[in-house]
Amino acid sequence: MKKLLAATFVSAGLVAGALAVPAVADDHHGLNVPREQWLSTSDVVKKLEQQGYKVREIEADDGAFEFEATTSAGERIEGVAHPATGEVLSTRPDND
Repeated sequence: MKKLLAATFVSAGLVAGALAVPAVADDHHGLNVPREQWLSTSDVVKKLEQQGYKVREIEADDGAFEFEATTSAGERIEGVAHPATGEVLSTRPDND
């Protein structure tokens, strides 16, 4: 009986702990930025354009904004932008 009671308390504690965790988007980029701190998609596009990118496609995915764009030099790239600042975190050639 004591083991059953102890297991129940442990299970209840795990559930309560999981519910207390703030909502964070799936984050495979290691940023862990809460959703309420994210810029809107249109604001990120504006920031990317200010940095010289012509954005063709953008989506929120894996805890960041992933985008396809053309650089000011005409190169097609894929990139990742920080969700709270719009800073470009990485780019690579778009070979599609």
